[in-house]
Amino acid sequence: MQEYTKKSIEFIKAYFDSTAHGQFAVVGISGGKDSACVAALCVEALGSDKVLGVILPNKEMQDKEDAEKICDLLKIHNITVDISASYKHFTYEINRRLRGLGKEITEDGRINIAPRLRMTSLYAISSSINGLVACTLNLSERIVGYCTKWGDNVGDFAPIMHLTKEQVILVGLDLGLPEQIMKKAPNDGISGHTDEENLGVTYDDIEKYIKGQGLDLKVMKKIESLIKRNAHKNKAIPSLLNFQVIENKNCKKE
Repeated sequence: MQEYTKKSIEFIKAYFDSTAHGQFAVVGISGGKDSACVAALCVEALGSDKVLGVILPNKEMQDKEDAEKICDLLKIHNITVDISASYKHFTYEINRRLRGLGKEITEDGRINIAPRLRMTSLYAISSSINGLVACTLNLSERIVGYCTKWGDNVGDFAPIMHLTKEQVILVGLDLGLPEQIMKKAPNDGISGHTDEENLGVTYDDIEKYIKGQGLDLKVMKKIESLIKRNAHKNKAIPSLLNFQVIENKNCKKE
């Protein structure tokens, strides 16, 4: 894992050296292992004075103490931006307008507002301090699409997108992050469920799938259904430049 750590740090250094406008790394700190690992890698690459941690509670935040602990441990500047007022207003207004169409906001629609507001906040802060936003998505979650499109699946650079969840844990421990944070059960901070409960499979199952190791057929089909259903999250926006229309040769010409 020291090699993974080294290459990730070198990548961040090289990326920041290659861009003229990025002086600070802006990292949304959730209190979980992914954002902690990304923040620690940025500190190693750029120095603690060049990393800003942003804590973004939606009124209540289950892991707020852990988020603050990570910022203190890494000695990085940090600010807290409560998105609850914006979240409440957006949800109310969208639902009010939908009801005029005889519709209601869906559960997914409601849940995904918060990650998108958080990303909006990170970019507003980043543009104000000459920074670059770090994407904290890992390989395990990216491959099955366990993320919010235009929310936590975007950023200016992605230091752990090549690492599975288990590798993130090992890199974090290699960087000296607390075991209590790196090994706690991950949750989305929204639904009240763990990530694995939401996914219906374990991260260990996803890791085995990525590595081509043996899996129960039912589990494999579940993972493949997630990959197929969420494939759009990993693709460029369809346009005439990249969308190929496949002609149905069985159609009869009139």
